Amino acid sequence: MDQRTELSEFLRSRRARLKPEDVGLTPYGGRRRVPGLRREELAQLAGVSTAYYIRLEQGHGENVSTAVLDAIADALRLSPAEREHLGRLTKPVHRRPRAATRPQRVRPALQQLIDTMADVPAYVLGRRLDVIGWNRLACALLGDFPAMPPEQRNMAWQVFLSPASRELYDDWEGKAGDVVAILRMDAGRYPDDPRLASLIGELSVKSEDFRRLWAAHDIRDKGHGVKELHHPTVGRLTLRYETLVPAGDQDQVLLTYHAEPGSPSAESLRLLASWTSPAAPAPVPEERLRPGGPRRPIG
Repeated sequence: MDQRTELSEFLRSRRARLKPEDVGLTPYGGRRRVPGLRREELAQLAGVSTAYYIRLEQGHGENVSTAVLDAIADALRLSPAEREHLGRLTKPVHRRPRAATRPQRVRPALQQLIDTMADVPAYVLGRRLDVIGWNRLACALLGDFPAMPPEQRNMAWQVFLSPASRELYDDWEGKAGDVVAILRMDAGRYPDDPRLASLIGELSVKSEDFRRLWAAHDIRDKGHGVKELHHPTVGRLTLRYETLVPAGDQDQVLLTYHAEPGSPSAESLRLLASWTSPAAPAPVPEERLRPGGPRRPIG
């Protein structure tokens, strides 16, 4: 990833989101040729010269002070994740940590922990959204990770190149946007990661949706929230997800899903968990679970 190009495109994309009236400015006269604030308007808000801001937006971020970055971030109304991303893009590449070339591993004790979470789908994401650890219920809910080729054991690859993902996520567009925003943040964190560059290249070639979302330069970090899923076996599920950072490795996160206690989703998740236990009978397709049909596996 070219650092100057990334900085330039990120600043332009954030400036394009704002209108003069959004930030308390009186619009300059004349018809606007492009959406959003003009460079001179942004410079006025940040308290810097127009020439200085133009140079920064052209990708010359070296030696910019923290105070100026903060002022520009305030003017652009950047989120905490976007501020962090901007800060990385203005640092020389040689001063930033490089992505390790060796594969990431989940600590044995952490893997043991998620294995004991029999009623909670849990999995571990590493750099570039690689899926590097999981339990049985996560596989039953999201996909058979052990059976996937290593290059497909990646959340971005699954969302954009696996047809099943469009059926699984009710709000596929929202999920895809989250994935791209997190991947963009990883690209800012590790601009020289060859595997990340290869993944972005493959997704850009094979997915028009990825190209569209990547061009938006949105930045979001992993967090918590609610996902609506449509599982091929147990049907619709409303699940809350939480993101936890294991101690000792900031490049790994543990994600868990859970349902509201006593809800239909909790019952469906419990049913799915019962089928993932060792020697469990084969699950019944969703149509066999509809009202009036059998509620338990048969045969």
